[in-house]
Amino acid sequence: MTSIYDFKAPSIDGELIEFDRFKGHVLLIVNTASACGFTPQLKELQQLHHELGPQGLRVIGFPCNQFGGQEPKGSQEIAQFCTQNYGVEFLLMQKVDVNGDQAHPLFSWLKSQAPGLLNTEGIKWNFTKFLVDKKGDVIHRYAPQTSPQSFKSDIEAALGQVQ
Repeated sequence: MTSIYDFKAPSIDGELIEFDRFKGHVLLIVNTASACGFTPQLKELQQLHHELGPQGLRVIGFPCNQFGGQEPKGSQEIAQFCTQNYGVEFLLMQKVDVNGDQAHPLFSWLKSQAPGLLNTEGIKWNFTKFLVDKKGDVIHRYAPQTSPQSFKSDIEAALGQVQ
């Protein structure tokens, strides 16, 4: 069986990130876009990163251009936009597909572990969020419109789990 720790992906600056480095951490993985109505969630994600990062939360953003062409920028522009407009310091990855034949394998796995509404796997829009516990299990999938701050207590509960 595949584990989240078996995956790897390039960061927005090109460094290959092997997910086994996140063992023992709680992960919040999000497909992002800079021109989406939900883009202001980047501020909330950064707040969670700042507040809960010292306790073991790792926020990981994966830009995606599959929904309404809302992420047309290249890596450098995405990083600059996120930093300048939302103070993003959490880990940003290179742009990926989250659905279809070219979907990044991580997202194929995440969707299989936490199906969406009516047990559908496909991601419906930008800012779908997956919460992964310290053992690497996907414990929740949150809809794009769900504010990251609204499930802060879920993250805190996951951070309090014994390894």
